[in-house]
Amino acid sequence: MNNSEKRKKLREYLASDSCIQPASVFDPISSRIASDLGFDIGILGGSVASAVILGAPDLNLITSTELAGQVSRITNASDISLIVDGDNGYGNALNVMRTVRELENAGASAITIEDTVLPAIYGSKQGENLLSLGEMVKKLEAAVQGKKDPETIIVGRSHAINVTSISDAMERVKNYQQTNIDAIFLTGIKTIDQLEQITTISRLPLILGNTPSQLDNETLSKYEVKIVLRGHTAFTQSIAAIHNEYQSQLGRNGNPNVVASKSVDEMFSEALNTKEFISWQSKFLQM
Repeated sequence: MNNSEKRKKLREYLASDSCIQPASVFDPISSRIASDLGFDIGILGGSVASAVILGAPDLNLITSTELAGQVSRITNASDISLIVDGDNGYGNALNVMRTVRELENAGASAITIEDTVLPAIYGSKQGENLLSLGEMVKKLEAAVQGKKDPETIIVGRSHAINVTSISDAMERVKNYQQTNIDAIFLTGIKTIDQLEQITTISRLPLILGNTPSQLDNETLSKYEVKIVLRGHTAFTQSIAAIHNEYQSQLGRNGNPNVVASKSVDEMFSEALNTKEFISWQSKFLQM
């Protein structure tokens, strides 16, 4: 299946009446396993890409070229239609155009562009900051213009519900969908009431991230939600499996430094050297 056919397949899902949870894939093997098990749609999350490519937390440290390289390896391994987290496009609107072209050439079926300020700026402390509405609209217009294959899917992603308010999110959705993008991605939806407010003004398929389990797929499908994300457990569980296997090998070798079992979160944090990155953030980015 060529890349354009994969994109058409994803478009068919977005036009259907169902809501699915895609496979969270991160390398050629995970992509192939997911495909062999029957998954048609996969997603490469930004946090997972950063972990796989750099062994670092999700701090916007990878480049669009590095991301495209991993996307190419994943898409070459299977017929999965891959949704790729393009962060905020790695710069201004012109950078967005290049990012879209790089990821499209690498085989991405859909590319998400978000409205957060990335990387974090000096004095931002903790939490997210949003791009202005005007700048984000221009970024999405550039993303649409940047694609070469008309089947490539551009997704406008907003974090406004987490950062500002539901009313701001609604205003952003109204404006983002005027740019000829193909879908809207929202993080932070926690209740049906929030979803109902969004659907009063949205005319595009919805993708939801960080969605509570009580909002099941059948319920979400009634509100034009086509894709729902509930974490990247395949990758975190693989980290835990590697950690535990290496620990057992040390034990068999008679190593006295074998420690007691840790939680998956602890293993993940240690593998990404998260504490050191947090200390660097505090030293260099916070006032």
